[in-house]
Amino acid sequence: MLSKLRLKNLSQLKSRSRLRAIIANTGWLFADRILRMGASLVVGVWVARYLGVQQYGLFNYVLAFVSLFSPIFTLGLDDVVVRHIVRQSSNKEEILGTTFWLKLLGGIASVLLAVGSMFFLGEHETLKIWLVAILGMAGIFRAADTIELWFQSQVQSKYSVIAKNIAFLLNTLIKIALILTKAPLLAFAWVTLAEFAMSAIGLLIVYQVRGTSVLLWRWNFTAAKTLLKESLPLIFSGFAIMIFMRIDQVMLGQMIGDKEVGIYSAAVRVSEIWYFIPGAIVSSVAPSIYAAKEKSESLYYQQIGQLLRLLTYISFAIALPMTFLSDKIIMVMFGSGYAEAGPILAVHIWTSLFVFMGLATSPWFIAESLNHVSLGKTLFGAILNILLNLLLIPKYAGFGAAIATIISQASAAFLCNGFDKRTKKIFKIQMRALLPFYKF
Repeated sequence: MLSKLRLKNLSQLKSRSRLRAIIANTGWLFADRILRMGASLVVGVWVARYLGVQQYGLFNYVLAFVSLFSPIFTLGLDDVVVRHIVRQSSNKEEILGTTFWLKLLGGIASVLLAVGSMFFLGEHETLKIWLVAILGMAGIFRAADTIELWFQSQVQSKYSVIAKNIAFLLNTLIKIALILTKAPLLAFAWVTLAEFAMSAIGLLIVYQVRGTSVLLWRWNFTAAKTLLKESLPLIFSGFAIMIFMRIDQVMLGQMIGDKEVGIYSAAVRVSEIWYFIPGAIVSSVAPSIYAAKEKSESLYYQQIGQLLRLLTYISFAIALPMTFLSDKIIMVMFGSGYAEAGPILAVHIWTSLFVFMGLATSPWFIAESLNHVSLGKTLFGAILNILLNLLLIPKYAGFGAAIATIISQASAAFLCNGFDKRTKKIFKIQMRALLPFYKF
């Protein structure tokens, strides 16, 4: 009896210790995102005012175009790798080494494809090609983010936060210097690339300081096949997500012009700045959800329900005031040149509700091995987004793009789950998350 009591107490202590680790890890991720949110918003607005609507639109058009190729270097591996490390920590060197080389090769391929696609689309403007090449090379340095996945799996994100924030702060200071010295647009692209290079160096240093070394990493072809087999649906899902997030800016640039992209980008910058919240929470809680599934089905679904409710309510708390204050926010931040972004922001901000919902359900799709289902509904939403943009942009420009984004996000992250018997369970949990009186 005494032995059982000791075991129970030990289990409770371990559970509390794990909870404290999750809370601390989430705190570090929030501190990271809040610092970035504040600094990038202030400097980003300053850059927007300095460049003007036209050049700011061109820069964001290129950023959006390059981001469409980002799934090639991320390869949908992040959540899959974290789960593998949690389950097979003894094979961490093999998992991390294989992931690094896959991401590096993907980074090289992505920049070549991005530049090649510009020529294929008939874009021969020298400045635009250079911008795509410079910003595209960031994917190569993102291979070092493999180290961040290790810290995530150990619920020790503070180390990667420190490394990346040093690079971010240095980059922020350099951007301010560029504005003060009236630097050309191309200089801002080089500085953006430099941040990723500095982040990679910082991650390598902190990983070494923590008593481990990338020299111990090793490539394994079998492990690569296993990881890619699991992440393949997530790669296609990543493309679909990027279409959700960025095709509107690319289509605006192609169909209307850089100026409209600049106005729309101002609204999107304010709207999307809140997306760090679900990202930080989910990345910290996901390992715990995976572990809960191995122990208890009821605990597993309880944690998913609580996560959904938390993120859903946070999105409402953001969207409601932003809807009524959008015009004033744009005028104060960006100036009269971007005044048309106000109504766009009032509509686009509601996309956050479905983005938050989608991110909250991502651990469930991974844990249930339903990545292919996630891919299907995300592809449906992406195709719907393109069709709606083709229909709405010519008549309503940026406002139409915002409407298209909301409808497509709602369809993929929420409505589609109700029409598929494999996802009806998570759909019911999503519905219950909206009800304050329902207890998970």
